[in-house]
Amino acid sequence: MTVTGHLDDKVHVPKEVKVTMKGAEVTVKGPKGTVTRDFSHPKVIVTFKEDHFHVECEYPRTKEKALVGTYTAHLKNMVEGANHGFEYAMKMVYSHFPMKIAVKGDRFVIENFLGEKAPRSAPILAGAKVSIKGAEVFVTGSDLEKVSQTAANIERATKIRGFDPRVFQDGIYIVEKARRPK
Repeated sequence: MTVTGHLDDKVHVPKEVKVTMKGAEVTVKGPKGTVTRDFSHPKVIVTFKEDHFHVECEYPRTKEKALVGTYTAHLKNMVEGANHGFEYAMKMVYSHFPMKIAVKGDRFVIENFLGEKAPRSAPILAGAKVSIKGAEVFVTGSDLEKVSQTAANIERATKIRGFDPRVFQDGIYIVEKARRPK
């Protein structure tokens, strides 16, 4: 991995995933979708040869070493998402007032939360899909960042202020992160 003054990490790409690069912009396309990301940095270089990504840096300092690891993790997530996709499982919990949840366009709407008259809502990012099955909510997609941010938006929309959280445990909570969809 390290040879004096050179750092190189590899990420394997399966045959069913197609990769295109325009400069530092990498696009990974697979059976579950397409993920695009820009990897521009003056010292860290991302290249694609045969069936591997190479993340390289000449004479790395501490920050560049960390960035090589970060870029490698992003590329692995892009390949995994394009090939299999990601899913976050969430659960709706209420004890005082029955909540009503729905997906309306690019918004996740929560009605009657703690008896409030005005509905609460959370944005659904492009590339993430939200499905509701009873008291369970599933957020799926090929881009891990968009899926996880959408799940966080939904969880944050039901944050309780001004009540004791030990008594009022109502909300929508993430119960399983970044698993492969079933």
